[in-house]
Parts: sequence; structure tokens; C-alpha cells
Amino acid sequence: MDVLDLARVQFAVTGSLHFLFVVLTLGLAPLVAIMHTRHTLTGDPVHERATRFWGQIYVINYALGILTGLVMEFQFGLNWSGLARYAGDVFGAPLAIETLVAFFLESTFLGLWIFGWRRLPRPLHLACIWLVTLTAYLSAFWVMAANAFLQNPAGAVERGGRLVLTDFGALVTNPTLTMALPHVIGAGLWAGGFTVMGASAYHLFRGTAERALFTGSLRLGVTTAFIGSLITVGFGYAQFGPISQLQPGKFGSPPAGIGLGLMIAIGQPLQLALMFLMMPALYWLPRWRWAQPLLMLMVPLPFLAALLGWLARETGRQPWLVYGRLTVAEALSPGLSPAAVAVSLTGFAGVLGLLAVVDYLLIARTVRQGPGAVTLGADDLALTGPDERAPALSH
Repeated sequence: MDVLDLARVQFAVTGSLHFLFVVLTLGLAPLVAIMHTRHTLTGDPVHERATRFWGQIYVINYALGILTGLVMEFQFGLNWSGLARYAGDVFGAPLAIETLVAFFLESTFLGLWIFGWRRLPRPLHLACIWLVTLTAYLSAFWVMAANAFLQNPAGAVERGGRLVLTDFGALVTNPTLTMALPHVIGAGLWAGGFTVMGASAYHLFRGTAERALFTGSLRLGVTTAFIGSLITVGFGYAQFGPISQLQPGKFGSPPAGIGLGLMIAIGQPLQLALMFLMMPALYWLPRWRWAQPLLMLMVPLPFLAALLGWLARETGRQPWLVYGRLTVAEALSPGLSPAAVAVSLTGFAGVLGLLAVVDYLLIARTVRQGPGAVTLGADDLALTGPDERAPALSH
């Protein structure tokens, strides 16, 4: 491959791996907030253990997802400096807002939630996790606003050989954003629901002692996945109208067409399966031992569908990076050699691949060990040695 193909492959690999973390984060955040709300309103210890268990999985995925995002963003400066020169004033604005406002607030509230167990008043502690969820979705909005600009450079005009933002309102109401954002949020709920559903089925299949916890989690997971599937499929089809007007023939290219076709082939049967599972989930599904291995095997499918949808969205506008304004070849950094890009491709893909494996292993270990081994929100006295307890009590 030449240097352009290598650079494209590099961003596709790192972007895809990062997107897996993002989808799970968007899906798990509201579920953990719902569980915490139940605990705050009822005081039921089962809801507290559920919140801590799924919250620890959320924190693991969030922490490693941050690292994958940092690795991915290096490529804008390394390989695609032409994008910064031509459209950085517009493309960089929503990304800067996402980092300086949404991400920093999300991290702050998450830290307060992690370390606020039995320190903050219950209503305030509950508010922290809901603010984490809100700011996570706010981050998704700004990132999708930047991506929507690449799909349809609304609100910008060319002056002096570069794009300048003239209408901020057009940027944030871009038709390729207003339909795509709910589609991505629905995909996150779909993936998060399946993750909760599959892990709960695993424990029920093993005959866990925490049957009440995982029965409730299984029902919540199926319900969330069903709602997510409705949002994803509905807004997925709703995008065809605006996209066909703004990017005629977008899905005519083989990569985009194949990605779209496979995504539909996975998504539609899953939605039908969820429709049939909704009523049994409320009553019989936790008792159907024969169905629980099937639920475990279905967990990767929403993630695969999400990647295929991303493939269709991004490759369908080739050869444009900023549609109709800047080609991918024009955005490539000058002076790059195939050897240099191959080395960075190997390094970035290796780092992100390792982070993805570590994320999976840590989550799988947490799921396997169950709520009893969770340290998030555990009593300080249970985590300190005898010599450390007296100073802790004196405060």
C-alpha cells in the first residue's frame, strides 16, 4: 500500500477500537444511574450491590477508553495536518468544546461519584452519576458535530484558502448530526443492554447466590436493549433521506454498501429477537436456563453492527475528507513515507489492541468474580489494615 492507504488504515483501525469503548460507555452510564436511583429511593442493598458491580465495569471501560482516545487524536497532527490547515478553525471548535467542557466535567463528576460513597449526601451522590451520564452524552454531541461537519460542511465558507465558521447554529443543527446522534446513542443503549443481559445470564446460568441482583439486571438489560434497538433502527432509516440529498450515491461504493448491508443483516434479526424476549424477560427468561447461553453468545453482535455502521458512514464519502471541499489526499501531511506510517500504524494498533484486550480481560474478570469482589464503594474500614483504622476513625 502507498502512504495514503496506510494512513487511512491506521485511522480506521484506531478509530474502530476507540469506538468500541465509546459505545459501551454510552450504554452503561444511564443503566448505572438507574440502578443508583433505585438504591437511593428504596435503600435496598440489592440495588446498591448492583450499582457498585456495574459501576465498576463502567469505570474500567471509561479509564481505558480515555487512553485509546488520546492515542487516536495524535494522528490528526501526524498524518492529517492538511485538515488542520484547511478546516481546523471549524472542525476543531466542537472538539475543543468537547474536551474543555464536556469531558472535564464528566471526569470531575465521575471522580466525585467514585470517591463519594458514604461521604457525600445520598441525593448529591446520585446527582453525580446522572451528571456523568449527561456530560457523556454531551461529549457524544460535540464529537458527532465535528464528524457531521466532515459529512456536510454547513455553517462555513472558504476565505483565503481555508474554511471559516460563519454560522455556529448551522454547525450544531447539521442534518447529518440531528439524525446521526440519536442513532449512535441508540447503538450505545443497545450495546450496554446486551452487555448487562449477557453478564447477568452468565451468573444465572451458573446458579449464582445473587439471583435477585442478576434477575433484575437481566430484565433491565433486555428492556434497555429493546429501547436502544428501536432508536437505532428508526433513526438509521431516517438518515437515508438527508444523506441521499447531501451525498448522492454514498452507499454505492463496495465498502459502504457491504458495511450497511451487513449492519442491517445483524440489526434486524436482533431487533426481532428482542421483541420476542420482552415479555418473557419480565417473567420467565431468568428461569429459562437453556436460553441463557444464547444470550451470552449474542453480546458481541451490537458492537459488530456499530462498527459496520461506522464503516458505512465514513467510507461512503470517499474520496472526500470534508465532503465537496477537501479530499483525503489533500489532507495528508506532506513528507510522510510509507515506512514511517507503517511504523506508527504498527505502534498505534498494537497499543490500542493491547488496551482493548486488557479492557476485555478486566471486565471479564470482574463479571466472573461477581459483586462480592467489587471494590467500588466498599466500606473504608473493610479496605484498611488494623494499624490504619485508628487514624481513619479519628477523622
